[in-house]
Amino acid sequence: MASIVIVGAQWGDEGKGKIVDLLTQYADVVVRFQGGNNAGHTIVLKGEKFVFHLIPSGILYENKKCIIGSGVVVDPAVLIEEITELKKRGYLKDDSQLMVSEEAHLILPYHRRIDIARDQLFKIGTTGRGIGPAYEDKVARYGIRMVDLMDEGVFRQKLKANLLQKNLYLTEVLKEKGFEFEAILEEYLQYKKEIGKHVKDTSRILYEEIRKGRHILFEGAQGALLDLDHGTYPYVTASNTVSGNACAGSGIGPTMIDSVVGVAKAYTTRVGEGPFPTELKDRIGERIRERGGEYGATTGRPRRCGWFDAVVVNHAIRINGIQEMAITKLDVLSEFDKVKICVGYRINGEILRHVPSNLEILERSEPVYEELDGWKEEVKRSNKISELPLRAQHYLKRIEELIQLKITMVSVGSERNETIEIKNPFQKIG
Repeated sequence: MASIVIVGAQWGDEGKGKIVDLLTQYADVVVRFQGGNNAGHTIVLKGEKFVFHLIPSGILYENKKCIIGSGVVVDPAVLIEEITELKKRGYLKDDSQLMVSEEAHLILPYHRRIDIARDQLFKIGTTGRGIGPAYEDKVARYGIRMVDLMDEGVFRQKLKANLLQKNLYLTEVLKEKGFEFEAILEEYLQYKKEIGKHVKDTSRILYEEIRKGRHILFEGAQGALLDLDHGTYPYVTASNTVSGNACAGSGIGPTMIDSVVGVAKAYTTRVGEGPFPTELKDRIGERIRERGGEYGATTGRPRRCGWFDAVVVNHAIRINGIQEMAITKLDVLSEFDKVKICVGYRINGEILRHVPSNLEILERSEPVYEELDGWKEEVKRSNKISELPLRAQHYLKRIEELIQLKITMVSVGSERNETIEIKNPFQKIG
């Protein structure tokens, strides 16, 4: 038995979906443990593009169980759309392959409307998918869960009570239109018919799988710097993105986790508002964006791009307990004369080697760079790190030195086979 958590080591969009897809070949179960459909994992398989917002990336393998855990907030319409699209393309032939925790909370129409209206006031950079307001209801203890939807009487009662306060807030505070009870009720009871067969006691199922010696892969959404507690608050997501939440968000104990793998791009990106020390607001940044196709999988928004930030990645290593690193999109940097790595932040004449919690300090910090020669050679044909251009090898070696971790995988293209140094991560554990 072995359980491995895959987490993002930057601001999300690191390419976790591809890494999870690759490692699923060695796993038996893949679990998504937090977030909602505000995140998108993109996978390219035989030239065909797949974008997942809720369903774990491992769903493209037959005979692999995929679980949406209790820590995820679920928009049923989005889930049904993903299921329908998968079946249309010849996947998810067996409904039992996909399970949704009965303890997962629902996103409802009023969550989305509140989300959009409030972001116009606070400018956090939300996707407007209702994720934050759904988590607020969960914490306030009047959220509506999947298990409630499965019982029409309970769902009616909870929805009616929630609509009283939501409509008051929408109309009186946000000056928005409210919702009709019967319309939401009818819509969600139809969703129940379509997804009811997937709703299970996944905590118990996962526990039994682990006891049987199965290999479990836990898939995080977003990245460490978007963590609600340890990210660049308030410009963060509404859940804990760190590896520790794999337990709470799936319903198992911490002694059942064996290893944590971090994923980082060969450069840095972020979506939405908030500080970004290495951001390049010039032609180089635009060039990285275009070469890397850096547009949000969920919203289509252009991502902000910058050089690799070792300070950010070391922060992620510390708060996640990351033990090895996967580097993605190395090919994007193949046409640059020079590449840079941020090794510290200069503020008031001092150099910081950590991410400060005070965002005012972070905003005023200047990145301290090391400059390396670029390679300007094709990397996609490489099968081993030793086959990469020497300058590309040097770049990766310097990153390893700065983060003090071994890089065990390198993605050099979007396809499955455009990845080098893939090893079975479960073998060395179990």
